[in-house]
Amino acid sequence: MTVRIVTDSSCDLPQSMADALGITIVPLSIRFGDQEYIDRTTITGDEFWAKVAASPVLPETAAPSPGQFEQAYRALKADGASAVVVIALSSDLSATMQSSELGARAVAGEIDVRIVDSRNATMGLGLIVLECAERAKAGASADEIVALANSITPRVRVYGALDTIENLKKGGRIGGAKALMASALSIKPIVEVANGLIGEAGKQRTRSKALAFIVDKVRENAGNIQRLALLHAQCSDVDAVVAMIKEVYPHDFVVSDIGAVIGTHTGEGTLGVAFILNQ
Repeated sequence: MTVRIVTDSSCDLPQSMADALGITIVPLSIRFGDQEYIDRTTITGDEFWAKVAASPVLPETAAPSPGQFEQAYRALKADGASAVVVIALSSDLSATMQSSELGARAVAGEIDVRIVDSRNATMGLGLIVLECAERAKAGASADEIVALANSITPRVRVYGALDTIENLKKGGRIGGAKALMASALSIKPIVEVANGLIGEAGKQRTRSKALAFIVDKVRENAGNIQRLALLHAQCSDVDAVVAMIKEVYPHDFVVSDIGAVIGTHTGEGTLGVAFILNQ
């Protein structure tokens, strides 16, 4: 039995890691006014940030169509997959999971498709996908992989230090962070993904303090972290943060670029961590 893993482009997984594990990434789309782009396909991360800098309007994101997922399932079946496990962006943040379910109905009876709500985003989702893809490559069954994903989901933590809250406010994805008022723009907001939504995790008065907060979250949990990722959106200070994290977590970890989907809502300058806690 060959099980393959499907996710969506909100995962922020480096493409090289996805390719190495045979992970299929179904892209969301990005709109700048009346111009639409397919994430990772017709627009790269660098091109996205260049357009953000030049655009008078904020970009918007849209979930993949059910047909995009159906096409992915059929391609995997043709490639020898006997089952597919989809690990999707939190259903409270996007219609992506709904599209994956509709796509699965279209192939019902042809290939076994299981769908897991990650209750997460960016590399919080990405780390779950990596764990499941490694298990799939080792020969685990669809049942085993679904059970693994569901066991990891409540153990994932994601924290991000934003340079601005305007993208989250205008994009309508602010969730519990709505208490961070526009009048506090000089404050560097800290957000977390909790219970499938984006919520407030704190406020810091300077970027250096905001980044120290992120490093402290790693320090506090360092002895209990199973897997870690650092993620950033065009941050010139990322190397300094990598060095700080290595001091408190002397193990390998992923450094990932925040892509167009998450970057649309968090803005340039966002830096954060995602990690899985041990059971």
